[in-house]
Amino acid sequence: MARNEEKAQSMLNRFITMKAEEKKKPKERRPFLASECRDLSEADKWRQQIMREIGRKVAEIQNEGLGEHRLRDLNDEINKLIREKYHWERRIVELGGPNYTKYSAKMTDLDGNIVDVPNPGGRGPGYRYFGAAKKLPGVRELFEKPPELRKRRTRYDIYKRIDASYYGYRDDEDGVLERLEAPAEVAMRHAAAEEWRRLDEIRKEARKGVKSGEVAEVTAVARELLREEEEEVVEEERRERERRERLEEEEKDRREFVVHVPLPDEKEIERMVLEKKKKELLEKYMSAELKEEQSEAKDMLNIRS
Repeated sequence: MARNEEKAQSMLNRFITMKAEEKKKPKERRPFLASECRDLSEADKWRQQIMREIGRKVAEIQNEGLGEHRLRDLNDEINKLIREKYHWERRIVELGGPNYTKYSAKMTDLDGNIVDVPNPGGRGPGYRYFGAAKKLPGVRELFEKPPELRKRRTRYDIYKRIDASYYGYRDDEDGVLERLEAPAEVAMRHAAAEEWRRLDEIRKEARKGVKSGEVAEVTAVARELLREEEEEVVEEERRERERRERLEEEEKDRREFVVHVPLPDEKEIERMVLEKKKKELLEKYMSAELKEEQSEAKDMLNIRS
């Protein structure tokens, strides 16, 4: 009995729904081309309809469980609707309406990405990825930042930063080296003075023994002292010879005059080579009459080249 009542109720519901649909106006379809619309209010209505469809699809594409194919299809549909919205906005401007592209707020997805970003060429919005579509294979790599390449310095960049400080010519200007070497210098001077006094006393004793005729009684210390003096004389002669050789080398280097100029970079070298090639080509293909006319023109203009 209950089954018959359910069937009757279902048939009644279908009958009521059918009657209600008959009373409604036929459902309007959005024109395929925005240029077919002649009414500004209609164009604005279709734009609002497209905006609602974009919002629904952007919310749906956030679900990562839809599968790769469904996500790609949804992303394509969203981009198609965005392009269609751009056409309708352009049609609204043609009909005398407001310019939504210029004055309205930018539409973003749930991740905060701007949706309607125009192409660099200015022909409507570009292709964008939304929601879970950005994590698909082949798309994830588009959002990864490329590794930062470290630019290798050229030889010109290395040498142009070399100055006197690089060779240590300004190490003494800060005063640190002087403070560190001052105590060591005083100690060395004191030790050298003490050694000189000791040797001077030994020399005086040796001279006294020689003057008194007691040559055989010269102490072993005096002999050692005389031997050291001979060695010092030989060492002094060697130093004097090295000093003269060094002075001769410096004089020779001073005769060779070297002009230090900044090294030209690669662009400057390329420019000089290009100018030289141009000059060679002009000399090769330029006739004698043209060369004579060119020289006369330079003489008239007082150009030296």
